[in-house]
Amino acid sequence: MHTELTRESAIALLRKHNKEDFHVLHGLTVGGVLKWYASELGYGEEADFWEIVGILHDIDFEEYPEEHCLVAPRLLAEGGAEEEIIHAVCSHGFGHRPEVTQSPDHEMEKVLYAADELTGLIWAAAKMRPSKSTQDMEVSSLKKKFKDKRFAAGCSREIIAEGAEKLGWDLAKLLEMTILAMRSCEDALNAEMEVMGLHA
Repeated sequence: MHTELTRESAIALLRKHNKEDFHVLHGLTVGGVLKWYASELGYGEEADFWEIVGILHDIDFEEYPEEHCLVAPRLLAEGGAEEEIIHAVCSHGFGHRPEVTQSPDHEMEKVLYAADELTGLIWAAAKMRPSKSTQDMEVSSLKKKFKDKRFAAGCSREIIAEGAEKLGWDLAKLLEMTILAMRSCEDALNAEMEVMGLHA
């Protein structure tokens, strides 16, 4: 898998359509998480591609929340993204938007499907900690937050569990690996947000 887009051009495209700090941070976070997973799962040569998909996965969400994953193909194509990126981005809406026909087939697409909602849950849980960080987060405390449906209620437990199933993993493995993935990029992304004049 290859793309002519650079990380810088992907971020510029994300910011063209997303003005809210949270949405930019979420894109960067999912990008960093996918890049970590690429190396961890034996796709190191594709790590940059995985990261760019993660950065752009919610490109249409802020401007077109009711048409999420449906407007994305046009915005991505206008930004120079290849068909592989468009398919990967749209696949994370499969099964939850009847109009989305791209299923998550590649392992990267399955990881995106599983980790997208989960990064939101982990970030919300991290913000509740004295450290405000994932660096000292334990799987056991995240499991408690996962079971508490009132906590970060917007993060779908159903999609997270379904994502683990698509990967053939148990939920605990997905939780643990995604915490590690977020730890790997948290400090760098916080610094990058600061440089962009955005709030992490």
